[in-house]
Amino acid sequence: MKKQRIQPLVALQAIRELIKDPERTEQVFVIIRALAGNSNEKTFQRFIKTPVGKSVLTEQRNLLETLQNRAYLASLPVGSLGREYLNFMTEGDITAEGLVDASAAEEAQFEDEDRERFGLRMRDQHDLWHVVTGYGRDTLGEACVLGFSYAQTKNRGLGFIAVVGAFQIAKELCPEVRTAVWTAYKNGKRAAWLPAVDWEAALSRPLSELRTELGITEPHRYNAIFEAHILQPAG
Repeated sequence: MKKQRIQPLVALQAIRELIKDPERTEQVFVIIRALAGNSNEKTFQRFIKTPVGKSVLTEQRNLLETLQNRAYLASLPVGSLGREYLNFMTEGDITAEGLVDASAAEEAQFEDEDRERFGLRMRDQHDLWHVVTGYGRDTLGEACVLGFSYAQTKNRGLGFIAVVGAFQIAKELCPEVRTAVWTAYKNGKRAAWLPAVDWEAALSRPLSELRTELGITEPHRYNAIFEAHILQPAG
């Protein structure tokens, strides 16, 4: 595996563009790619050694197709991950295809089919991580999910955006924002490794039960700030 170089100048320019215009979500993927280094490959190698990883690749699963099936999600029990995910997407007026569109301009050049399947699966489970962790789609919620994700994947791009976001949002809201993002990072370190979760099977399970099993606790600091400032969805 060829070592991937980190491109800090590319990331710096992208973060400047994102700060000037938060609607340019494609810049997020530029930053993640520029600072990823070999983290994606290391994550992939860890994934393929897990039972779920082997099943995903052998069965050629496509998580996006499952998440696009709203009739199936609506048929799942109340309180299940799938139903809560559907509520999250409906209330936010977003679709599973949204991440596909946002990342289109920065589509990765994967070495082979297995790495592509894994890379797209990681992209498509982003909103499931929102639901499981309890962080919303507001700017602070996104920063917290990125902090949590950095702890899970060691992708410096995710960590960079989380830190910059924490300081930017803290200027607008309150100093406690930085603590909330830091706590999200620590929660990510303590939790089970989410890339290896069998999301297809987890969709029908009670969300509360799943959180306990994965070691994910309620985000009290984030919730307190959200309630105090009535945060709005990002983008």
